[in-house]
Amino acid sequence: MESKNISVGFIGLGVMGRSMAGHLMAAGYRLNVFNRTKNKADELIQRGAVWCDTPAVVAARSDVVITMVGYPRDVEEIYLGEKGLVANARRDAVLIDMTTSSPELAQRIAIAAAARGRASLDAPVTGGDKGAREATLTILVGGDAAAFERVHPLFAVMGRNIVHCGTAGMGQHAKLANQIAIAGALQGVCEALAYAQRMGLDARQVQAAISGGAAGSWQLQNLGPKMLAGDFAPGFFAKHFIKDMELASRVAGEQNLNLPSLQLALERFRQLAAEGGAELGTQALFQLYHDAAKK
Repeated sequence: MESKNISVGFIGLGVMGRSMAGHLMAAGYRLNVFNRTKNKADELIQRGAVWCDTPAVVAARSDVVITMVGYPRDVEEIYLGEKGLVANARRDAVLIDMTTSSPELAQRIAIAAAARGRASLDAPVTGGDKGAREATLTILVGGDAAAFERVHPLFAVMGRNIVHCGTAGMGQHAKLANQIAIAGALQGVCEALAYAQRMGLDARQVQAAISGGAAGSWQLQNLGPKMLAGDFAPGFFAKHFIKDMELASRVAGEQNLNLPSLQLALERFRQLAAEGGAELGTQALFQLYHDAAKK
């Protein structure tokens, strides 16, 4: 897909979506945008993006439509509602949901899209706001292989590690596996730093030292310093991580798969949200450990 010939719609201009859409514009794609809060689109509009009043208008004007929204209920409304993308997209359009959402919903969208001559891909991402800004996201894609190849150049503008995981819904399953791994890693980082503080160590020194060894992880290297600095600004909202873990827990339950580490992390994040931390970044989990570590 040569950028000069393609009109791309982008719906959802939050912490990550705004950067991702910006990369597409910089690569030369003509961009149609919609967001529930219009002022989040102002910068892109100033750069030449075309504002659309509804998702249906985005669909009617675009060869490819990308969505990056909050929750499965938002995805379902945007895609399957009477004024949604499936009903209003151009024939032969490719619809790409990059939200972390329900695998079952991704399958339903793919069936509905195919019935109307459209293609649908589920393509959730990992890498957080940093990956979105730097165009280094991992993109996990489910859906038709031919559609994947067709839009691969767009994915390559936004990410570095782009993997076709299989049929519709498999991108979402791969992303949920990613979130399960993060759940355990985040708890491990919090506990390690809390232990270092309780023992009277320089926790920053410990964090830097063990980041280069077998304990090293993205969470420890990138979020560990933020935890110790008390920087809980969201690169990825705690409330959205709770949503992802709930999706994973539900699917695991349906498969009779026992995932105790996931369940513990979900319980702890629900506690964080109940104490007012839903709008903070995932590193704010450390708040539940920090006071105890100082005693």
